Amino acid sequence: MADRIMHVQLKSAYDTDGGPAWITRVRFTRTWRTAYVHGRTLKRVTGTYRANFDSNFYDVDSGEGFWISGPKRDRTDGRYSAQQPPVDPDVRDEYNAFLAGAPLPGRASG
Repeated sequence: MADRIMHVQLKSAYDTDGGPAWITRVRFTRTWRTAYVHGRTLKRVTGTYRANFDSNFYDVDSGEGFWISGPKRDRTDGRYSAQQPPVDPDVRDEYNAFLAGAPLPGRASG
């Protein structure tokens, strides 16, 4: 499985970018269709399932929609807002190095 430091935001039941978000470690399966984060199993949204118009993954247990994307160096991770999400302690050092210009682990170009 591939581990990546990602921006994750809960989209269901919140307006636009109003849901809670995190910079956290996400584990992806080989096919990148399933993600594991904060004890949740998330499946990639396909044309047959739409938990929320603005989500690209959904929780298989609750059906809640999530947006998962790579973090941005300028910390504008929210799609429509300037929200700066908290950084999980276990990724803080790698994330701070990324903000200073280093590539993220598993990504040669950052």
